[in-house]
Amino acid sequence: MNLREILTPILDRFPMVERPGWHVHFKTKLGWTLGILILYFALGNVPLFGLSPESLDLFGRWRAIFAGERFSLTALGIMPIVDASIILQLLVGAGIIKLDLSNSSDQAFYQNIQKILVVVFALFMSLVYVMGFYKPDAGIASKLGVSLQIISILLFIQVFLGGMLIYFMDEVVSKWGIGSGVSLFILAGVSQQVITGLINWQPDLSGLPVGVIPRWFQLLWPGSPLHVEAYEILEGGITFLFQHHLIALISTIAVFFIVVYLESTRLEIPLAHSMARGARGRFPIKLLYASVLPMILVRALQMSIQGFGRALWMHGVTVFGTYDEWGNAVSGLMYYLSPIYGPWDWFPALMSTPHAGWQIALRLGIDLTFMVVGGAIFALFWINTTGMGAKDVARQIHRSGLQIPGHRRNPATIERMMEGYIPRIAIMGGALLGGLCVLANIFGTLGQASGTGLLLAVSIAYNLYEQVASEQMMEMYPAIRRFFGEE
Repeated sequence: MNLREILTPILDRFPMVERPGWHVHFKTKLGWTLGILILYFALGNVPLFGLSPESLDLFGRWRAIFAGERFSLTALGIMPIVDASIILQLLVGAGIIKLDLSNSSDQAFYQNIQKILVVVFALFMSLVYVMGFYKPDAGIASKLGVSLQIISILLFIQVFLGGMLIYFMDEVVSKWGIGSGVSLFILAGVSQQVITGLINWQPDLSGLPVGVIPRWFQLLWPGSPLHVEAYEILEGGITFLFQHHLIALISTIAVFFIVVYLESTRLEIPLAHSMARGARGRFPIKLLYASVLPMILVRALQMSIQGFGRALWMHGVTVFGTYDEWGNAVSGLMYYLSPIYGPWDWFPALMSTPHAGWQIALRLGIDLTFMVVGGAIFALFWINTTGMGAKDVARQIHRSGLQIPGHRRNPATIERMMEGYIPRIAIMGGALLGGLCVLANIFGTLGQASGTGLLLAVSIAYNLYEQVASEQMMEMYPAIRRFFGEE
């Protein structure tokens, strides 16, 4: 017996959400999706028992991307799922694990391995949290009459169980709802931050509201004690506009329209039915063919590098760099590998820790290169491991009885045609999104949602709209549903 035959019976016993064996109606899918979304927000408002106020947040500014609320049951967010996906994509893409994901048996084995990796990463990250960032509360320990180690164990159990709940909630949405749970949680988290950055009237340390609308209303209101004149705004210049989030508002609106435009840009390959004359169709290849999800993988890799550096720094190892009290890299190799989060990281008048111009330029260049090259590579891996590659698309078109006009009807011919478009467009779209992420971070976004988070949210919302429209069409026309094999 080979390793796969030994592991398969063990992996099959792992708890899982069963896929429905019948057609799930649209209203039922919508109900499951909304129910999981409400549960996700509820878990994000349940604080971890026994946590000290002195604890640090490992994700920090990455919260919008990894869909977790700090110091709550959703602290891990989707990070274990993303890490497991990265490892498997690299192994399958490099041919180390040889699987044909168009084969149902190989696909089931792939999903089973992913489950185990999710558990491993959830255990590892929970341990990292408790050992390095989440401190036990001495007051609660004394009241309960237990040691701090017992409280740390309780924290570990809570963080781990919360991470596994997120995984199973993702499974429920993917199999019983609309879209995927990972996308839904990202959209929910980013939307919450953007709305907070837009209308939140609670004051920050400056005494002004956090939200850009109430902030500028108070700044421009004649009777306000913080009222500013036009000449004061002009004197403050771009620094004033950065400080009061007006440029972030413009940047957020611009990114929204750019992503919608890119999502709607596509190349259409003409198709004809081999058995029905006059029946024509088109296969659309969107510019963002691999979607924006590969951006999560790139940012997850960056976050893992920074998490490694922070863990070493907290244990007194400063050879790779040092960090400030908020967990931001300020020197050494980790500073240059740290992404640009907003104007506070590169605009000299706003930086809390000054750096030379060449250091800022080098950091910007490395971040841009990392995102552009990483976005292209992960986009290519993504389409090859999710059944979106030229070979899989050719098989799907051939099975549907379609062909490309003027070409012979066989999978090899269709595959050669698709090879000329799909990989190139996927690489181009991934590189373009990587550059746009960095550009959005340079100018800032509302609620510190980050450029990557905002791109993800807009693209996910657009795709979710398309999926809802598709579900409604299939509900109205059952013949279309049977054609695509949905029942």
